[in-house]
Amino acid sequence: MPLRKTITWKLMFPLGIITLITLLTACGGGGTNTTTTPTSNKLPEDKQIFVWPYEGVQDIATLDPAHQSDVYSAQSIELLFNGLVQVNNKGEIVPDLAASYTISPDGLRWTFKLRDDAKFSDGNPVTSEDVVYSLDRALQPATKSNFAANFLGPIKDAKKLSAGKIKTLIGTSLLAPDPKTVTIVTEKKIAYFLDALTATSVAYIVEKSFVQKYGQDFINHLGEGGGAGLWKISKYQHNKELDFVPNTYYYGQKPQLKLLVRPFTNSIDTSYKDYQVNNSDMASVPTPNLAQAKALPDGQFHQDPALRINFIALNYMVKPFDNTKIRQAFALALNKDEIAQKVFKGTLVPTNHIIPEGAAGYNPNLVGPAGAKTTSGDPALAKKLFEEGLQEEGLTRATMPQIVFSVSSNGSQDMRNAFAVMQQMWQAALNIQVKINDMEFNQLVTSITGSAGNTNVMATIIGWSGTADPQNWTSNQFSPGSGTNFSNYDQNKTPLMEQQNKVIELLAKADANTENHDERMQQYQQAEQQLVDQVSWIPYTQKTTVYVLKPCVEDWHGGAFSPTAGDWANIHISNKAPCANTSSYQ
Repeated sequence: MPLRKTITWKLMFPLGIITLITLLTACGGGGTNTTTTPTSNKLPEDKQIFVWPYEGVQDIATLDPAHQSDVYSAQSIELLFNGLVQVNNKGEIVPDLAASYTISPDGLRWTFKLRDDAKFSDGNPVTSEDVVYSLDRALQPATKSNFAANFLGPIKDAKKLSAGKIKTLIGTSLLAPDPKTVTIVTEKKIAYFLDALTATSVAYIVEKSFVQKYGQDFINHLGEGGGAGLWKISKYQHNKELDFVPNTYYYGQKPQLKLLVRPFTNSIDTSYKDYQVNNSDMASVPTPNLAQAKALPDGQFHQDPALRINFIALNYMVKPFDNTKIRQAFALALNKDEIAQKVFKGTLVPTNHIIPEGAAGYNPNLVGPAGAKTTSGDPALAKKLFEEGLQEEGLTRATMPQIVFSVSSNGSQDMRNAFAVMQQMWQAALNIQVKINDMEFNQLVTSITGSAGNTNVMATIIGWSGTADPQNWTSNQFSPGSGTNFSNYDQNKTPLMEQQNKVIELLAKADANTENHDERMQQYQQAEQQLVDQVSWIPYTQKTTVYVLKPCVEDWHGGAFSPTAGDWANIHISNKAPCANTSSYQ
């Protein structure tokens, strides 16, 4: 099960992938699945152990907040670190390490007052010096952060720092006038700045003295200090297990759990089998096991909402995807309804949307590429557009490049089935063979995040989980220079740049629109419609997270925003059965 407020490249299925603010339908009849029972049967402190596996990955790519770009790293980092503000389980942005904030009349200076009781896990106080150091560090070119320019880019001169044109922002746009006051100066008025601070771990605060003591190796000493989050590391056995214990210096309510065990499993299928024999408290449900999981007693089956779009990205810088008709053909060849129903048995919702249902600015009247009114595809129109596009490019099926999609099934048969169905649909509608390059997940993430601005990856099938602000789904994804702009929208030196420039200009107006909320939403909707028609992405499903949870795990608050720090304070283990056998961890 995921943590909130994380935005990352993600696969389409494993547990722990829903992140942040989301709204869809939950298990059974919709809504949030919340387990709340009396605490009279709570087990003793030494048995407050929760076993929650990482699924389909052998290790964590990074524990450095500035480097996070994948879901598994994000889950771990969110346990250890936090930021100035956070999202609560109602989806509201609320103070975290900052007790309060104010905005100057011109909208350019954001002043945060830090909590007096905020401490790192080694007991040292969180100061304004730590905050400005953390933000500046994330933007330093030597840090090589994939996402800092995206989410900290609004800070004045952030782009100059990232480009190496200046040495630091500290003292100019990142100010620490006293130990408990931080002022951040933005380049211009923006409507989404607080959202950006919650959106990814690049804005999380690290302990300056701790990082300077250990250098880049600080991530191997996080059991000693470094973060101010709810948890700290108690044990890390690479390729086997990562364990957490509560941070006794955390300013808020402490977890009732005394140990959080995160074993690595090689696939969702393995994880579910472990759950069945009580090796874990939680697991994703493979599609073939849905009926069985739904029949489990005591509400073990959960289906939670997610602000998560699964999509296909076609690189504008690689032929033949510099042709709009060919891009539209690939989109219209897919019957998204069939993928959602036949492969994923209704656990995913077919969609044409970039901005997901549940996010601000969701447009129920949006149409698909070439005016498509449904999500079932149009093979005849796809074939027509494909042949017209080939003719415009002076290509034939024989002379066009081999189409290769870089993907990661993470050992999931469901994902392999989905890729195979897509191949069949493209073969049937377009009469071409598409090659699937199934890679290890961390390798895929490295490949696609390294492909912004170049031709490294031709196309990919992946997913994005984000915040409820439409900026996260639009200008964040498609602006030139964005670390998430794998499609290379508006940075491809093709004739399509002229129309793409106009969309980016419209998005810039929306991003800066702090005066009229309704107008801002309309601007994002107008831009999204153009992005969909130009096939900047091929969105095909919106995700829900399907998992099972042991009855002994009580006061679990399932749903779009959870678990938050406040949720962890309530979750505990009771003597209900079945429950994971944690004797080896006691």
